[in-house]
Amino acid sequence: MQQQIRNIAIIAHVDHGKTTLVDKMLLAGKLFRENENQGELVLDNNDLERERGITILSKNVSINYNNVKINVIDTPGHADFGGEVERVLNMADGVLLLVDAFEGPMPQTRFVLQKAIQLGLKPIVVINKVDKPNCRPEIVQEEVFDLMFSLDATEEQLDFPTIYGSAKQNWMSEDWKNQTDNITPLLDAIIEHIPAPEILEGTPQMLITSLDYSSYVGRIAVGRVHRGEIFENSDVALVKRDGKIIKSRIKELHTFEGLGRKKVQSVKSGDICALVGIEGFEIGDSVCDLQNPEPLAPIAIDEPTMSMVFTINDSPFFGKDGKFVTSRHIHDRLIKELDKNLALRVEKNPESDIWHVFGRGVLHLSVLIETMRREGYELQVGQPQVIFKEIDGVRCEPVEQLTINLPEESSGKIIEMVSIRKGEMKTMERKGERIHLEFEIPSRGIIGLRTNVLTASAGEAVMAHRFLEYQPYKGEIDKRNNGSIIAMESGTAYAYAIDKLQDRGKFFIFPQEEVYAGQVVGENAKEGDLVVNVTKSKKLTNMRASGSDDKVKLIPPIEFSLEEALEYIKEDEYVEITPNAMRMRKIVLDENERKRLKKQ
Repeated sequence: MQQQIRNIAIIAHVDHGKTTLVDKMLLAGKLFRENENQGELVLDNNDLERERGITILSKNVSINYNNVKINVIDTPGHADFGGEVERVLNMADGVLLLVDAFEGPMPQTRFVLQKAIQLGLKPIVVINKVDKPNCRPEIVQEEVFDLMFSLDATEEQLDFPTIYGSAKQNWMSEDWKNQTDNITPLLDAIIEHIPAPEILEGTPQMLITSLDYSSYVGRIAVGRVHRGEIFENSDVALVKRDGKIIKSRIKELHTFEGLGRKKVQSVKSGDICALVGIEGFEIGDSVCDLQNPEPLAPIAIDEPTMSMVFTINDSPFFGKDGKFVTSRHIHDRLIKELDKNLALRVEKNPESDIWHVFGRGVLHLSVLIETMRREGYELQVGQPQVIFKEIDGVRCEPVEQLTINLPEESSGKIIEMVSIRKGEMKTMERKGERIHLEFEIPSRGIIGLRTNVLTASAGEAVMAHRFLEYQPYKGEIDKRNNGSIIAMESGTAYAYAIDKLQDRGKFFIFPQEEVYAGQVVGENAKEGDLVVNVTKSKKLTNMRASGSDDKVKLIPPIEFSLEEALEYIKEDEYVEITPNAMRMRKIVLDENERKRLKKQ
C-alpha cells in the first residue's frame, strides 16, 4: 500500500506570516516539541532572508499527518525571483494562498497566484492574523475572490475553501469568530480539497525543477516524479533542453522528511525526491528511461529586464578586506551562480575584466551582490541599465505595474513624482486612512524612485512593483540633477574640512574615514560635479584668536543601503563593494583625465 501524498506550494506576500505558518505545521506534524525551537524560523534560514524578511530560495519540507505525507514547498513572493516561482509551482498539485486579514491580497501575491492559476492548481485560502485589531476577514475574503476572478480562474478554482486563524497563536478554524486551539482544520482542508497526485504507470519520467548542493557529493537534482518509479543504482537517460541524451546513473535516492532527507530504495510517481550522482544537469532537464526516453516539456523562464556591469575592484583600497579579489575568483563565482539562479545571464567581455550580468530587476541583482560580499568578494558594479527590445521594428522597453500605499496628505507630491517619470495612474482608492495608488511605469523610471518616495512621504509609503510587459519606448526621463561632491586627495577626512564645506551640499562620509581621490563623498547642492579637499586639517599656530576655535557642528552623513546606492549613482560612477565597506566613486579617478574625456 503506497502512502497517500499531497504536494502544496504556499503563496504569500512579504510579512503575511507564511514562514510562521509552516513552522506551526511542522509542529503539528510532531517534528519538534513546542519549546525546543522557540522563536527560530526554520525555513528562512539564510542570513540575508532573515534580515530582509523575504524568501529568496524555495525550500522543501514535509509533514506526516493522519498517514498522509504533505510536501510543503515554500515560494518566493517577489516578481524579481520569477524564475524560482515557475519551477516551484511545477512540483505542486495545489496552493495555499495566505493573506493578511487586515491588508488583504497584495501585488506580489498576485504575481505568483497568476502563475498558479494558469497551471490549473486548486487554491485553499488562509486568512491569517485575524487576532489583529481592526482586521476585516469577510471583506478580505471577497477581495481574494475578485482577484481570482480578474485572473481568469475557472469555476472550480473559484469554489475555494477558506480557513481563518492566527499562525502566531497556533490556531485555525473555518469560522473566524470561533477560535480553536490547534491548526488541524487547515491540515484536514489540505487533505480534503487538494487532489492527490495522479499515479501514472509506465516508464519513469521526472523533470528537474530545483537543485541542492552538498560539498560531499556535489550537485543534487530535485524534482517530482511524473510517471512510473525511479530506483536507486539504476541507469537513466538525462535529456537536455536541446534534446541531447546523456546516459547517467542514480547513486542515491532521497525523499524529504520533516526538515531533512531520508535515503530510500525507490520513489513512485507523485512524490518529490532528490537524486545524487547525476552529473552535468541543468534545471529544466528530464530524467527518463534509458531504453525509451520520453522527455517532459522544459520550464519556460522569464526573460531578464535589467543589466549591470560587474568588474574587479581596482580602487586604491582594493584587497584591504576581501579574500576574493581577482577576476578569476569573480568569474568562477558568477558561473557557479548560473547553476541555480535561472533568470540570470552572464556575458564576459573578452578584452577586459568586465562582465555584463542580466537579471529580473534591481532586487534580483542586489541580492546576488550582497551574497557575494558576505562570502568575502570585492567587486565594483555600474549603474543598472534597462534592456530594450525591437518588437515589429518598434523600440520597446519593459513596463512595470507599480503600487504605492500611503497617507492621504502626501499623495499629491508622489503622483506628480511618478508622472514626471512617465508613469500613468490606473487606479486610486481609499483604504481606511490611507490611499492605494496603481501606476504603469517604465522600469527606467523605478530606478531611484524608492528613496524619493520615502522622503516625500516621511517614510510612510509602502511601494511594490512587478514586471508587466514590453511597451513602445516612452521618451526621455529626467535624471537626478544634483552633481556629486568628489574627494580631491587621498587621506583621512577631517571634521574641520567637512564643516567648512557643509553649505555646498550633503555628505556621505564620517569624519576620520579614509577616502581616496575620485571617491564620491557627497551630493552637490547644485548641478555639475564639485571637487573638494576633505583631508585638509586645521593649521596650528601659537596665537590665540577669537572666532577660530568655534566648535565644529556636523550634520550626520547620509547612509545608503546597497539598492539605494545602485539606484543613486550616475552613468560615470561605480559602487565599490567589499565585505566591510561600500563606497561610490567615479569610474575615472583622475580629475584631469575626466575633464579631458568630457571635452572629447
